[in-house]
Amino acid sequence: MSAMALPPRRLTDPAGFGRVAVLIGGWSAEREISLRSGHAVHQALKRAGVDATAVDAGRDLADVLARGRYDRAFIVLHGRGGEDGTVQGLLECLGLPYTGSGVLGSAIGMDKLRCKQLFLGAGLPTAEFRVLRGPADFDAAIEALGLPLFVKPAAEGSSIGISKVSRVAELAGAYEAAADCGCVVLAERWLPGGEYTVGLLGDLALPAIRVEAGGEFYDYEAKYFSDSTRYFCPAGLPEDTEAQIAALARRAFAAVGASGWGRVDLMLDEQGAPMLLEVNTVPGMTDHSLVPMAAARLGMDMPELACRILETSLEPVRRGS
Repeated sequence: MSAMALPPRRLTDPAGFGRVAVLIGGWSAEREISLRSGHAVHQALKRAGVDATAVDAGRDLADVLARGRYDRAFIVLHGRGGEDGTVQGLLECLGLPYTGSGVLGSAIGMDKLRCKQLFLGAGLPTAEFRVLRGPADFDAAIEALGLPLFVKPAAEGSSIGISKVSRVAELAGAYEAAADCGCVVLAERWLPGGEYTVGLLGDLALPAIRVEAGGEFYDYEAKYFSDSTRYFCPAGLPEDTEAQIAALARRAFAAVGASGWGRVDLMLDEQGAPMLLEVNTVPGMTDHSLVPMAAARLGMDMPELACRILETSLEPVRRGS
């Protein structure tokens, strides 16, 4: 797909966005990445001529937004308290338009367990999993899923709290690391195929990216800091396979009630069939992030991408909220 395939911009005069609050930081475990993403978005909007102000979202956010007399918000908050419907609900109450998914889509997208349950209910393929409530569930999980497997907290992003378990003795420590995040813990079958991600911008599926982490798996360090992680865009897939992955990403995004923009992560199983991992409703926007990388393949630089995402705040109705 070339840049000529991009739909026209809905708003060509940046002044039409009015005064924009770029919500960054927050109080989740992903605060550091949100600050990096947020500053990148803020600078991109400024370069595009948008009247944008970076706002570090604290517990006094409602008062800060009211004093600032903003016209809309660009949400660049990752994790709980920003990506989970909390801030979206606040903005709904304030009557302030915002980017991305509504309350429901944001809340479900942040909950890996509910996402998987919805995928299964919608007939969409996802890696087999079990809920771990404690050591009493360990043997059954290993019997059902085999080794290696992944252990992950259901309500964290950026691979925080995730461990790859290759030996039975490692499962207890992996469970404790995930449980320390204060949410439901999942064990998920390890998939041997490649890891792929598809960015979504409105009705447009961005080119798929294949990710090759330098370490055991695509963890926090590999996502944001490691120079050994390799990204392939184009992903090297046959055209029909890439189209299948793009269609699956769109269906998964719709199934959880997400809208506007986001990213869907997948892996391939032993037979090369795509299996859904999760939906990200506020993906990273750092220099290591995947949505900007895929957008660049279509000729979109960061100012162009940021403005197109900001256009999602023009939607009159929050789908899924």
